[in-house]
Amino acid sequence: MAGYMKTAVLLAGMTALFLGAGFLLGGQSGMMIALLVALGMNAFAYWNSGKMVLRMHNAREVDARTAPEFHGMMRQLSERAGLPMPRVFLIETDQPNAFATGRNPENAAVAATTGLLRRLSSEEVAGVMAHELAHVKNRDTLIMTVTATLAGALSMLANFAIFFGGNRNNPMGFVGVILTMILAPIAAMVVQMAISRGREYEADRIGAEICGKPLWLAAALEKIDAFSRRIDYHAAERNPATAHMFIINPLHAHKVDSLFSTHPKTANRVARLREMAGAPSAAAQPAGPWG
Repeated sequence: MAGYMKTAVLLAGMTALFLGAGFLLGGQSGMMIALLVALGMNAFAYWNSGKMVLRMHNAREVDARTAPEFHGMMRQLSERAGLPMPRVFLIETDQPNAFATGRNPENAAVAATTGLLRRLSSEEVAGVMAHELAHVKNRDTLIMTVTATLAGALSMLANFAIFFGGNRNNPMGFVGVILTMILAPIAAMVVQMAISRGREYEADRIGAEICGKPLWLAAALEKIDAFSRRIDYHAAERNPATAHMFIINPLHAHKVDSLFSTHPKTANRVARLREMAGAPSAAAQPAGPWG
């Protein structure tokens, strides 16, 4: 519950930041324009973001005929999670990774790279995909879409100020315009990263409960982290704004995330999962059907 409260506070903070930036850059009319832009962009993202992300990564849909083992695993995990069966996609790339998308559980999709299925054991893959279903269950896919959209809209507002000069009659004058242009996009990115990191910990916990074995997910995270540091993921490099959606940051190969981290440290996530596995409640959980 504390995690959800923190996310709600951060989302409210980002919305307030967006409206405040609109006021400083354009006065009351600027604030209203900012609100309308935010509503429009969020409405578009709500209906179209899932399809857009899957298209960016050239994901192809698979079914029980084209990928029987993987599709069957997703069906069993969905049943354990109490979720509708999501659409299942594969991405042709050697880096092991995965993400979930969709505005709600009824319209969800999960995508895994072919490298994930090739380089990890079936138990580890189950841990990863249970983590992605946890994001679906928590509706994190919608939360992250909203934050990414607001962050992008703030950057757009800052660009408008560069071309049109902003509202110099605000309480801070021209200095306020300059500070807003520089600091607002950075602040939005920090909030976005904070929300993303918080949701990853929660998805690890619930994903471990879904698959029944926290150590499966812990082992998977360590392997994916190691592989991502030496295997390039070219589609992700071309679309870095989608990096926060993956279970492990796919951009590690070029260290583009050194300033702002979209994910918690893998070692911290693994430590929490191992602690979870050592608790009586976790140890007593039944093995999944992939053992």
